[in-house]
Amino acid sequence: MIWLTWRQFRAQAWVALAVLAVAAVALAVTGPNLASMFDASGIVGCAARGNCGALIDAFGYQVGHNAPDNVLDHLGPWVLFAVPSLIGMFWGAPLVTRELETGSFRMVWNQSVTPARWLAVKLALIGLASMATAGLLSLAFFWWSSPVERVSMARMTPGTFGATGIVPVGYAAFAFTLGVAAGILIRRTLPAMAVTLAVTAGAQAFMALWLRARLIAPVRAVIPLSSAVLSQFDVSPRTGRFIVYTGGNEPQGIPGAWILSGPETITTPAHVASQACIQSPALVPRPCLADLARLHLTQTVTYQPLSRYWPLQWYETAIFLALALALAGFSLWRVARRG
Repeated sequence: MIWLTWRQFRAQAWVALAVLAVAAVALAVTGPNLASMFDASGIVGCAARGNCGALIDAFGYQVGHNAPDNVLDHLGPWVLFAVPSLIGMFWGAPLVTRELETGSFRMVWNQSVTPARWLAVKLALIGLASMATAGLLSLAFFWWSSPVERVSMARMTPGTFGATGIVPVGYAAFAFTLGVAAGILIRRTLPAMAVTLAVTAGAQAFMALWLRARLIAPVRAVIPLSSAVLSQFDVSPRTGRFIVYTGGNEPQGIPGAWILSGPETITTPAHVASQACIQSPALVPRPCLADLARLHLTQTVTYQPLSRYWPLQWYETAIFLALALALAGFSLWRVARRG
C-alpha cells in the first residue's frame, strides 16, 4: 500500500518539492541581505539614544524600496494562507473521488486490502506530507521575516499570525481531510474542490476575526495617554467632554500587542483646559499638547499581549488537528461502510 500510494501521489509530491526548493532558494538568497540591513540600521540599542523612530522609518524605507524583499514581505503571508486550501483542493478532494468517478473503486476495494485500510494508509502518508509542506514553508518564512518582525512587531495581528509558527500545519491537516470528506460525500471532484476552498477559507477567516481573540480571555487595561500618540481631539456637544483620537497609534507600554478594542480615551470636562485649546481646530496644535498632558488622560484598551503568541498558536493548531482527526474518522467510517 505504501508503494502504491507513492506511485499515485508522486506527481503531487514532485510539485511540492519543487515549490519548497524555489521558496528555499528565494528566501536563502535574500535573507542574509535583509539581516545585514537590519544589523546596519542601528535599531538594536536605539532606545538608549532616543532615535528609534527615525531608524525604524529608514529601515522600512530600505525594505520597501528593495524589490525582492518587498515582494517576499507582502507575498509570503498570502502564499502561506493559500497553501492549505490548495492542498485540500488538489490533494484531498481527488483522493477518493478519482476512484469513484473512474469506477476503479470496484476493483481497488475488492482486493485483499480492505477499503478502510486503503484509505487509512493514504490519509496517513499524504496527510503527513501536507503538514510537512505547510510547516516547512512557514518555518522558512518565519526565519526570513524575523528582522522585519522585530521592527514591526506585527506577529500577533490577524494578517501575520495565521501565516507563521505552527498554525499552518493545523490548517493543512484540516484542509486535506476536509477535501477527502467532501469528495466522499459529493462524489465529484470539481464540486468537492470548490467546497474545500470555501470551507477552508471560511474557517481561517472565522478563526482570525472572531474565535482566536477568545481562546484566552483578553486583557483589559487602563493606561496613561501619551502625548506621543495624540493626533486629534474634539469636544462632545452633548456631554461637553473631550474626545481624544490617537490616529491608530499603538498605546504606550504594550508593544506588539493585538489590539482588540480601543484605545478608548477616558475623557475629562472640557472647561478644565484653556480656551485657546478648546477653540483650536481638530488637529492638535503644539500649545495644546502641554495643556492636554496636564489633564492626565487615560485610555481603556482590550488586547492580547505578545507573550501569548505561542499559547494561542498551540491552541489554534490543536483545534484544527482535532477537526482533521474527526474528518479522517468520518471518512474511514463512510468508506468502510461502503466497502
